[in-house]
Amino acid sequence: MATREEIINGFVKAIVDGDEVAAAKWAKEAINAQLDAYELVTKYGGDAMSVVNQKYEKKEYFVPEVLCSANALNAAVEVLTPHMKADKTTVPARVVLGVVEGDIHDIGKNLVKIMLSAAGFNVIDLGKDVPLAKFLETAKENKAEVVGMSALMSTTMPAMKKVIDMFAQAGVRNKVKIIVGGGPVTEEWALSIGADARPHDASAAVGVTKDLVAKLKQDPSSAW
Repeated sequence: MATREEIINGFVKAIVDGDEVAAAKWAKEAINAQLDAYELVTKYGGDAMSVVNQKYEKKEYFVPEVLCSANALNAAVEVLTPHMKADKTTVPARVVLGVVEGDIHDIGKNLVKIMLSAAGFNVIDLGKDVPLAKFLETAKENKAEVVGMSALMSTTMPAMKKVIDMFAQAGVRNKVKIIVGGGPVTEEWALSIGADARPHDASAAVGVTKDLVAKLKQDPSSAW
């Protein structure tokens, strides 16, 4: 049987290489070796996607390679999900995710969905090119604690502020925490439009979302 180090290294390499078969194989090896499934996805899966992101930024990888890595991670998650038991959110918070209207780049959003779902959040995925009012409508219908928006094109970034303003105008801004992300979205810009956070990558989104939900629950006025 492979050692813990060999399994983790193989798992990370399979994701970076975009090899779905190998990713699923190493995930099964991890289960047989009684490794922590949750840690494997959120830590080592996150580490792998950070490497992929770095390769993308250096133009060593392009969209097809990133998509292959995302699919490899998803293949591993399918194997590991039934075995995840550690560090899940005690009460599943509801998170509405979507790519803003006018933007169809959803790889980052899909990775965040994988990570949050693995962490035990109830993720409501609106998909891509989402009409702005849909974020507010869905959050109200599902009494969501968190709304996440992504954009890869700078021309669609202003849509995020419009959505945040919609929540304020509807008088429910205090009932949700709003996170934003995407290539051109900086933390400084996110805070300037009134967002609560801009996780630096998909794996970081888990910790950020947990912290925001914890803060929200401390405020009695935040209940829907």
